[in-house]
Order: sequence, then structure tokens, then C-alpha cells
Amino acid sequence: MIRTKRWDDPVDEGDGLRVLVTTYLPQGVKKEQQTWHQWRRELAPSKELHAALYPRPGRRPISWEVFRTRYLAEMEKQRPLIAELAQRVAAGQTITLLCSPACRVETRCHRWLLRLLIEEEVARIKRQTPQQQTAGGV
Repeated sequence: MIRTKRWDDPVDEGDGLRVLVTTYLPQGVKKEQQTWHQWRRELAPSKELHAALYPRPGRRPISWEVFRTRYLAEMEKQRPLIAELAQRVAAGQTITLLCSPACRVETRCHRWLLRLLIEEEVARIKRQTPQQQTAGGV
């Protein structure tokens, strides 16, 4: 199962592996206050893409459609990490993808797109024969 939350949402027992997928670490959060097990910056938008979506005052942000296209293109290079998370999910582990509290609309956040990519990979893994799985066909 794949869940998505903001990193400051309460931790639930069923969250499983909590993976922070933000471009930057949250400021002012001490190690003992961190609610995540892993920080996977590679699965977040690049600094350039993040800046295009959240520009400085006076500049216009890119559209969601442009962001989506560029983010998905960036994730092509991260297929091994996506496959690693998908393997965990396919094996029955729950993963919770965490993003910024600023992301209020889940379906307009990269964590939603990442979830879809992981789900696609899980479906691909489950379609493989047992021989393909043991032969490293992932």
C-alpha cells in the first residue's frame, strides 16, 4: 500500500516506511522531531523545477501541466529508486510518501505523481512470472 501525507501530519501505526520526498529538508526540525525514516531528495522536483513552481515574488509560476510534464521527465532517471520502492510495496510493505505542509491539494503535488509511478511499477512487477522475478527482471 502507498499512502501520501504531509511530513507534519500525525504518524499513524500503519504508515510503514515514511519517505520524505522534498527538494529541501524542513527548516528548524531537529533530528528527534523528524517524522520520516528516509529522505529521498532524488524523488523530489529538482531545485530548478521547484523554483519554477514556487517562484520569487513578482514572477509567475509555471502551470501544473508544465510542472507535471517536467517532473515526470525528471523521474525517468530515478527509475531504479522507484523500482526499489515498488518492490517493497509488491512484497506487502506500506510506504508513506511525505511532502511539505504547503502542499494542500494532494492531486496537485509531486507526491501524487510519484505514487502513480510507483503503482505502475508495482503492477508491472505483479504481471511478471515468478521466473522473471527471481531472474532480476525488474
